[in-house]
Amino acid sequence: MINNPLTKKLGGGVYLLHLLNKKRMCYNELEVFMKKLDIIYEDKEILVVNKPAKLLTISDGVHENTLYSMVREYVKKKHKSNKIFIVHRLDKDTSGVVVFAKIEKVKKELQMNWNECTKREYLGILEGILKEDKGVIKNYLLEDSTHKVYVSKNKKGEYAETYYEVLKRTKKNTIVKIEIKTGKKHQIRVGFANLGYPIIGDKKYGSKENPIKRVGLHASKLILELNGEKKEFQATTPKEFSNF
Repeated sequence: MINNPLTKKLGGGVYLLHLLNKKRMCYNELEVFMKKLDIIYEDKEILVVNKPAKLLTISDGVHENTLYSMVREYVKKKHKSNKIFIVHRLDKDTSGVVVFAKIEKVKKELQMNWNECTKREYLGILEGILKEDKGVIKNYLLEDSTHKVYVSKNKKGEYAETYYEVLKRTKKNTIVKIEIKTGKKHQIRVGFANLGYPIIGDKKYGSKENPIKRVGLHASKLILELNGEKKEFQATTPKEFSNF
């Protein structure tokens, strides 16, 4: 006989049915979360997600609905003792690949060697027609009191290195593949804005166009080396990018 107070009220057989229904509800909730989360990859050490635009990676102290809170609830649905750790982040208005660690040791290892153990590619839509087919943007970045990043004129600040290759040109825009060698705040957005070709929809850094109702920047691919093994993760290109 099951030793539980509910058995007195429900009876053994009914109580077992109650447990099964409860477990089934948990699985249903998990399925709902899996649909809300675009999970690219998951194993015992990491969880990789395709973040939608207009969603914070982690809380800014004001907004609580974040990618982290969704991922945390997802792993807790599997088992209440499960933990999740933030390895890196994307800007609120940038979509694409985000990696979380399930083990704190893995998080520390990845963060310590992030630039060395990863290759990160983005897809960007620029305002204007970029003449060069490929190039590299090297800047030193500073941040003002309003948290806006700008290019230093005297090589003070944090060094940022961004490579690009033109994929397509339209009448008004340029679609570029971008690879970053450093991971500085807003380095892609500031780098192209400083050249005179801001990312579309990026009003903060001078864009005057917003045809897709979001910033035209997507973290499309991330290659990660962990435990001597390389893994490649790709995030589906947003539908709104297909208009270009």
